[in-house]
Amino acid sequence: MASGPLDGVKVVEFAGIGPGPFCCMLLSDMGADVVRIDRPSGRAMRNDVTARGRRSIALDMKQPEDIEVALALIAKADILIEGFRPGVMERLGVGPDAAFARNPKLVYGRMTGWGQNGPLAQAAGHDLNYIALSGALYAMGRKDTPPPPPLNLVGDYGGGALYLAMGVLAAYIEAQRSGKGQVVDAAITDGAASLMGVMYGLRASQIWTDEREANLLDGGAHFYDVYETKDGRYVSIAPIEPQFYALLLEKTGLKEDPAFAAQMLKSEWPALKEKLSALVRTKTREEWSALLEGTDVCFAPVLTMAEAPNHPHNVTRDTFVEVAGLIQPNAAPKFSRTPGAIQGPAAQPGANGAEILADWGISARPR
Repeated sequence: MASGPLDGVKVVEFAGIGPGPFCCMLLSDMGADVVRIDRPSGRAMRNDVTARGRRSIALDMKQPEDIEVALALIAKADILIEGFRPGVMERLGVGPDAAFARNPKLVYGRMTGWGQNGPLAQAAGHDLNYIALSGALYAMGRKDTPPPPPLNLVGDYGGGALYLAMGVLAAYIEAQRSGKGQVVDAAITDGAASLMGVMYGLRASQIWTDEREANLLDGGAHFYDVYETKDGRYVSIAPIEPQFYALLLEKTGLKEDPAFAAQMLKSEWPALKEKLSALVRTKTREEWSALLEGTDVCFAPVLTMAEAPNHPHNVTRDTFVEVAGLIQPNAAPKFSRTPGAIQGPAAQPGANGAEILADWGISARPR
């Protein structure tokens, strides 16, 4: 039984990879009834977290009868999510014009890397390319080295899936007032650029420089970085505010070194970082956690994915949950009155065809 603030909202998802499925996972976690249209030959990864919580119907979009089933589902849906290159859905016969002809109130969410138009719209790409174009990639990493390939959180999931989810839900709210649907063109390049808004503002104010490891939040400051401990593990230290910084100096004994008094003097950051690094290496990660965790020092141990689910804070908040034997992040965010929940593990392609058509009131024979 679905729960969550989106209970009753119907979503049609055309199977894809990356940010589209992640967006649909979020919608499902919030209670939406998400139906994924898979290829008849499709395969599902048993441990695909982003495929959780929705049902699957297999349709061959080269067959007229299956295209008609897809359009029948679209006619009943509130939101559609697709992640193909521009023009593919039109060639399949389920582009926006065909969809709006069946359902004028539909929100048509389109997830791409480069967007629906522009010189690069038809080019292949991946997260690394999209964040490179936005200015985000150049700003990350250590000085005198190439920017490192980060996890695809900034592009695919932050600039892509989250902006798509926000966009389709905003359009859904508007459609309830106007009775008219619309296309939501979510490009990862646009979203990643939007995420960089604060840095662009700081740069315009000459507070941020294009040089890496020379700024407040990129590892330039000694009080905002990751340090190696005595046992070869890591801790994060980030007391930006002066009162939190003062507490760090007090608890670590660095208050006795007058050099640390000039917190914001950039010319001193490299030398202070060397001193702090040497100090952190005198204790293990657990020893530092015992001293600093839970205080206003702005501290946290750097956990592996194996360790994170067992941390007491994550355990208390049910940040991770086990579904069908798979430990995975729980539904987020949390709601006080209409809590979301994971609706189940990933479905095999085509496993729920008859059930979906019956539930949605469509008289067709599933594949």
